[in-house]
Amino acid sequence: QVQLQESGPGLVKPSQTLSLTCTVSGGSITTDYYYWSWIRQPPGKGLEWMGTIAYSGSIYYSPSLKSRISISRDTSKNQFTLQLSSVIPEDTAVYYCARGLAVGGTGDEYDYWGQGTEVTVSS
Repeated sequence: QVQLQESGPGLVKPSQTLSLTCTVSGGSITTDYYYWSWIRQPPGKGLEWMGTIAYSGSIYYSPSLKSRISISRDTSKNQFTLQLSSVIPEDTAVYYCARGLAVGGTGDEYDYWGQGTEVTVSS
């Protein structure tokens, strides 16, 4: 059974960098052909795909976030991380990590999700 767990601060000040880590257990993030993604859901809105790191290490970003987002991984810890710079209050959301078989998407593409972590951007 694959499990994903998000961790990181729940409150970030405007203009700072949001950093979250997804720790994966029950499966390796380098296993062929899985893709590991960050998805978020602002209050009252739908899910938004943010970016993906593939089993191979290839990285894909949402065009709308490309200037502010960075995704990386630590294979020794079986973790992948999200950094979102210059945050604004509109970045307030529940942030999820998830495993899928493709890049992008916000639904059936994923077979395992983390429970989500709420991040508030506020001074």
